[in-house]
Amino acid sequence: MKDFIRIASGQGYWGDRFDAPIDQVREGKVDYLVMDYLAEVTMSIMQKQKSRDPNLGYATDFITLLNTLLPLLVEKNVTLITNAGGVNPVGCMLAIREIAENLALNGLKIAAVYGDDILNQIDSLIASGNDLRNMETEADLSLIRKQVSSANVYFGARPVVDALQKGAQVIVTGRVTDTGITLAPMIHEFGWAWDDWDKLAAGIIGGHINECGAQSSGGNFFAGWKDVAKMERIGFPIVEAYPDGHLVITKHESLGGLVSEQTVKEQLLYELGNPEEYITPDCIADFTSIQLKQEAENRVRVFGIKGKPDTPFYKVSISYFDGYTCIGQLTYSWPEALQKAQKADEIIRKRLQYLGLEFDEIHTEFLGYNACGGDTAPAIADPNEVVLHMGVRGKSYRDLNKFSREVIPLVLTGPPTVTGFGGGRPKVREVIAYWPALLKKDTVEAKVLSIEVI
Repeated sequence: MKDFIRIASGQGYWGDRFDAPIDQVREGKVDYLVMDYLAEVTMSIMQKQKSRDPNLGYATDFITLLNTLLPLLVEKNVTLITNAGGVNPVGCMLAIREIAENLALNGLKIAAVYGDDILNQIDSLIASGNDLRNMETEADLSLIRKQVSSANVYFGARPVVDALQKGAQVIVTGRVTDTGITLAPMIHEFGWAWDDWDKLAAGIIGGHINECGAQSSGGNFFAGWKDVAKMERIGFPIVEAYPDGHLVITKHESLGGLVSEQTVKEQLLYELGNPEEYITPDCIADFTSIQLKQEAENRVRVFGIKGKPDTPFYKVSISYFDGYTCIGQLTYSWPEALQKAQKADEIIRKRLQYLGLEFDEIHTEFLGYNACGGDTAPAIADPNEVVLHMGVRGKSYRDLNKFSREVIPLVLTGPPTVTGFGGGRPKVREVIAYWPALLKKDTVEAKVLSIEVI
């Protein structure tokens, strides 16, 4: 057993800084690199891609990154775990193999974790007694069944551990939890039991700290962002995990950023409901038990963590079509910028009424005045410029399309000193909504497929 392992975060979301995972491998010793690509709406986007081309459905820019990253992983013996597989982990695995073959990385073992995509099983699951009700509203899935575009189970660390035990150096998954991809290496390396709840909870906490990339190492840091060094090349976090379950959060010394009790605390509070019951497929972690200590510069010890048994359910992320939205904007300059923008908003609303258009929601913000702070921010008497940011949402594409024609005409039919219309008419886009549900764990099974580059 190793004395400790270093698990580096390489990405916090699909679209994060492209060179961060490369820096994590190049700039110092790490044993594992974990990269998070998935959010609820992401699954729907990838499902659309797969419906157009059955070979797609995963993060294609991840494959592009591997041309540079794969040789580094092999050279430095770093294991990569990522959920970039989206709704087609096996297809992603095959694309990785093609890159590895082109780079002559013979002997590289790649694994795919799949089985989370239950889109084509919804009706049979309902027929067998799994109603997939909305876990927040108790609404019946039949209300939106015809509009469902994706449905994925949140698996935990178990299938990833299975892939590690099969010797895979690159593991690509579907909808595995953000925390599970960090927990899995700890279970694999230290032999933790699946009912050692305190240690599993420690791994979950490490995963939660790692999952959002630089957000725990100085990025998006409210308490002291001015003190964060070299943000142009910020160092992403690294979790040093120890067999007894304590962690040390750190980063590479050569990179920028900041790891302090405050940066770690801010991330710990991110997306947190009941702090005593942070529920994952692997266990329930008690965030109120966490203790932090600044051991040295950019080194924070995390310890004392308590856990509880897991629940008999998986969470299911279902997305569905919920109408359309259209957002337009115009910029008004000083003097009287706010009054001009407010008048433009009034004109558009009266035009919509005159045209008989119906929407579920009409929403206006005045950027530069109240878009972020609203009434909580101090009023500005006469801003230099104000952006009218106006959006509508509804079920009728026809009405949304007519709204899209009402913004640009204000250039010559509304208040003066307007700009910011170079993009032309605003576009009508589909709205994808989220439906969380629960599914009994014995209803679905994760699968692992592994291959070796020859």
